Amino acid sequence: MATPLSHNPSSALRTIAVVGLGTMGTGITEVLAKAGREVIGIDISEAQAAQSLAALESSTARAVARGRLGEEERAEVLARVRTGTDLRAAADADLVIEVAPESYEVKHQIFRELDGIVRPETILATGTNALSVTRLAADSARPERVLGLHFFNPAQAMKLVEVVSSVLTAPQAVAAVTDLAIELGKEPVAVGDRPGFVADGLLFGYLNQAAAMYEAKYASREDIDAAMRLGCGLPMGPLALLDLIGVDTARTVLDAMYAESRDRLHAPAPILKQLSEAGLTGRKSGRGFYTYEAPGSATVVPDALTPAEGGPATPGREVRSVGVAGSGTMASGIAEVFAKAGYDVVLAARSEEKAQAAKARIGKSLARSVDKGRLTAEAAAQILDRIAPAGSYDAFADVDLAVEAIAEDLEIKRQLFQALDKICKPGAVLATTTSSLPVVACARATSRPQDVIGMHFFNPAPAMKLVEVVRTVLTADDVHATVHEVCARIRKHAVDCGDRAGFIVNALLFPYLNNAIKMVQEHYASLDDIDAAMKLGGGYPMGPFELLDVVGLDVSLAIEKVLHREFRDPGLAPAPLLEHLVAAGCLGRKTGRGFREYARR
Repeated sequence: MATPLSHNPSSALRTIAVVGLGTMGTGITEVLAKAGREVIGIDISEAQAAQSLAALESSTARAVARGRLGEEERAEVLARVRTGTDLRAAADADLVIEVAPESYEVKHQIFRELDGIVRPETILATGTNALSVTRLAADSARPERVLGLHFFNPAQAMKLVEVVSSVLTAPQAVAAVTDLAIELGKEPVAVGDRPGFVADGLLFGYLNQAAAMYEAKYASREDIDAAMRLGCGLPMGPLALLDLIGVDTARTVLDAMYAESRDRLHAPAPILKQLSEAGLTGRKSGRGFYTYEAPGSATVVPDALTPAEGGPATPGREVRSVGVAGSGTMASGIAEVFAKAGYDVVLAARSEEKAQAAKARIGKSLARSVDKGRLTAEAAAQILDRIAPAGSYDAFADVDLAVEAIAEDLEIKRQLFQALDKICKPGAVLATTTSSLPVVACARATSRPQDVIGMHFFNPAPAMKLVEVVRTVLTADDVHATVHEVCARIRKHAVDCGDRAGFIVNALLFPYLNNAIKMVQEHYASLDDIDAAMKLGGGYPMGPFELLDVVGLDVSLAIEKVLHREFRDPGLAPAPLLEHLVAAGCLGRKTGRGFREYARR
């Protein structure tokens, strides 16, 4: 029987064995060695062990070349690492970190062998992100010393480490490993044992939805990835990220998540199985959703699915003047964008006062750009002169493109489109900036549905590069081409999508936000830990709860309801906690309280 676990501070974790020297194991080895730990790297493959050591040598050489490491320090780091193929080399380790392939059989075998090799007080950590830590611990002779230690790739750069306890884990083991993570310069987040933990639990559901969206031919891989990078500020698009992680790995993680949650959002999209079984597992094989220069390369090369240069073949209509309908933040931002690109803009609202106020808001925005040195005072004055405020939509009689940016209410939008149908000249393009309502309903309110299209700008419009171009089944080819040409002129990146709820960005973003709320609702993790996990582990510019409070909980709930109504998927039903907060008037920053409290201005 194992001896009781004494308090084992991280400073006592001096010698650490890393079992499995793939990309992750090699990265962890480097992090440990740089932090002054003696590292024993073990892999069943002699070639892999040698490759790992070579990777460590070149990585540290690059660090010296960049001035991040001295030559003497590099020699000390390399001297702390020894590699081999015999698990018995772990006999003197204070901590063993296992990062072998995601298979219970493989991991059980390693843990059983380690039970007979390591000292009674040694802590055993698994790097799994998909398998049950409890199941691995229960099969060990020392379950109280088994826990999860989930690093993120690349381990050298990513700050997040998830420390995963099972019901069997001794608190002292958790404390020792948590302290070690802090000494390594990481930010540890304590989580319970369920597939995916926090970061991957939220990330993989989102990646799966993106794969399903692509499989349904709703949007191209390039447009899905560009939409999430430019619309949400993510470092990588979801399909490129699946290729980096490994399509087969993603499928394994999702299978494990679905087995526990039975949520259809976690049921692996069939394309993940098709690609995996064909050996098209992403970067490591040279082909996945994209095609790469060579196996292991990050360089994407054109293939049969790469879009042709030059955009739509049909020429668009000429656009010289633009009408923007509305007086809110979005309308004034869009008017500013068009005026900056040289268009004459009519900014029309329900009253002259509202239109003048919207123009004044643009004046302030331009003044800020002048203060920051982005514009000259003369250029700002010229831009502002191009904007003509109007207290009636009758001023749109001569515009070539009318862009509606009024309240997100279908009946109000339909009424406006009925009016624009009568006011605007024949051949004018009529666009709605809706983020969640059916564009075709606006089109059917007119006698010219072929001239109606969606142009979904993101807030703040002057700063955000993305426009989702939403084509209905009735939209004419030259109208679609016109909007692409206009987007190029206003220096926005246009992505194409069909007329269904959420388009690309909201359809992928809001189920992820909803799942984060469910994690808090189920007391699995705290708001702060979830926000930290997604920023540090996923590279998100904001955590889900920060973002929800900025967007507004009422707006988020409305979008969730639209998605749930459209797709009828139980997993898309708004989390009850979100509904309760909205009912209580806690709408986020704008009310001073949402998921967090804010100082009232």
